[in-house]
Amino acid sequence: MLVLGLETSCDETGVALYDSERGLLADALFSQIDLHRVYGGVVPELASRDHVKRMLPLIRQVLAEAGCVASDIDAIAYTAGPGLVGALLVGASCAQALAFAWDIPALGVHHMEGHLLAPMLEEQPPAFPFVALLVSGGHTQLVRVDGIGRYQLLGESLDDAAGEAFDKTAKLMGLPYPGGPEIARLAQSGTAGRFKFPRPMTDRPGLEFSFSGLKTFTLNTWQQCRAAGDESEQTRCDIALAFQQAVVETLTIKCRRALKQTGLNSLVIAGGVSANQALRQSLEQMLGELKGQVFYARPAFCTDNGAMIAYAGCQRLLAGQHEDLSIKVQARWPMEQLPAL
Repeated sequence: MLVLGLETSCDETGVALYDSERGLLADALFSQIDLHRVYGGVVPELASRDHVKRMLPLIRQVLAEAGCVASDIDAIAYTAGPGLVGALLVGASCAQALAFAWDIPALGVHHMEGHLLAPMLEEQPPAFPFVALLVSGGHTQLVRVDGIGRYQLLGESLDDAAGEAFDKTAKLMGLPYPGGPEIARLAQSGTAGRFKFPRPMTDRPGLEFSFSGLKTFTLNTWQQCRAAGDESEQTRCDIALAFQQAVVETLTIKCRRALKQTGLNSLVIAGGVSANQALRQSLEQMLGELKGQVFYARPAFCTDNGAMIAYAGCQRLLAGQHEDLSIKVQARWPMEQLPAL
């Protein structure tokens, strides 16, 4: 089955072609970072308009790269949520219109399930069951995964997610958007030990997360440095390192707890923050101590992309899942509501 995948949940337009027998044939992505940077964050209306502008040219590009034509496509998968409603509607309406014109099925895919399954696109994919750490945008979740659609939520963020904390902290320090990569870049030149930040909610049992307090602690530290006349680049780097270390260690502690609680020794990390090298190294070290293994997607597939949507949609389409031609998207959509395959 050849599936066209469309991703338009936020500020990246992703298109891909996935074949159930040959694997990923082609993928293309347009990032709106330059468009939103001047505003310091995503502007939903601008995001939606840009998706409209980019969608069809990217579809033509992917078809050309794969050496395919429209009549070769068997189905279309698109992101139906969670995400920005206006942006989601662009992908959903495009998918359903093409499905109607080409007389093929279209299927709405859960954005976070796409992230969760993105490591399946690699040469050595994880085997079920495993624990998944989902760290994408406004989501930080620990999930037990026994199969596609068989998800048990173990814990999640009670306020700011890890990705939000990275971006908001960077903005508070006057760093450009998107903030996560900027924090990681500065942290590489930071002096370890100069600042010590708290590891939120690690001094109590449970698998929930909370990063809003850590964000505030970082702001207070930065303001104290500024009041003392120290706004040097090195101080920014030192604060960035202390912040990143706190987030990474917190996530690692919680993942260790989740693995112990479930009795599993395989961990998947997925979502934009999973591209953070310090987090990968910390989790690899932890899994090495537990004689387990950690899996993640290549950096290009950690952020939003069409390949993960095409793959996730293909698995559900092969299992016989289908829907009508109505255009339905959801800004919020608990992953536990998905049917099991």
